Amino acid sequence: MLISLPEPYSLPDDWLALPFNHCNLPARYLACLAFQLEPVALQLDGVHLLYADLFDRLDACPDRRTRRRCFIDFMAVRFHLPAADLPEVPAMGPVPRPRLHYGQLLLGWLFDSDNQQGAIWRQWVESRFGLCTRFYKEPITGPDDPAYGRFLHTAGWAGYNSNALYDQLDLLYSFCQYQLVRDFPLRRRLTLYRGGTERPTHSFEGQPVMLLNNLCSCTDNPEEAFRFGPRVFALEVPLPKIVCYQQLLPSVLQGEGEYMVLGGCYPVTPYA
Repeated sequence: MLISLPEPYSLPDDWLALPFNHCNLPARYLACLAFQLEPVALQLDGVHLLYADLFDRLDACPDRRTRRRCFIDFMAVRFHLPAADLPEVPAMGPVPRPRLHYGQLLLGWLFDSDNQQGAIWRQWVESRFGLCTRFYKEPITGPDDPAYGRFLHTAGWAGYNSNALYDQLDLLYSFCQYQLVRDFPLRRRLTLYRGGTERPTHSFEGQPVMLLNNLCSCTDNPEEAFRFGPRVFALEVPLPKIVCYQQLLPSVLQGEGEYMVLGGCYPVTPYA
């Protein structure tokens, strides 16, 4: 039996939102149904101010392919990342090789969201958006749960000695939002599909509501969703909750119509 939510601003579980984050809206609002019903743009603190030169360059690009190349080149130079097709600049000295960068995190997430790269992604979401990690290899019931300590240990160990990794993810998310409004200029939401074994546990005005982990994988192809479980649900995802998608960096996210989506409460519709 589904439990009804009394109104769209309520949260059915205290372990959905942290009391602080680093974006322009409180985490509790991002996690509740109100944001799904009336989404507004999200901005991470300081990104557009600190990296204004990147967005000026993107504004000058004539098409999405040029913008993609501009972003990749900027990231390679700004964070000294491996980029075999960039010209060498002797004055810069040798390019260091950090343990992880944003491209490796994307590949790691596609391979297994419960690996070390997945832990870094989820901790970044907690830091920036304040959405709680509710599952990492095992259910997490709260901040005092030993499972949460194991998750934090994995994320901290995996990201040690990396090169401003959270800043890289900040820019990836911001570039994603920049491109989304150009790819879908008349849309506030996209219909995406999620496959799995879980069932909705709540409802709002007669519609099932699912509580999603702080970062989830969805697809724009319902048939692909069946690869991840026998139950497939359609959900209307606000554009600001999309972290990355296949068309943004098609050389990395390949083949499944992949969308990385921020979690919280989502009204869902069973896909028949």
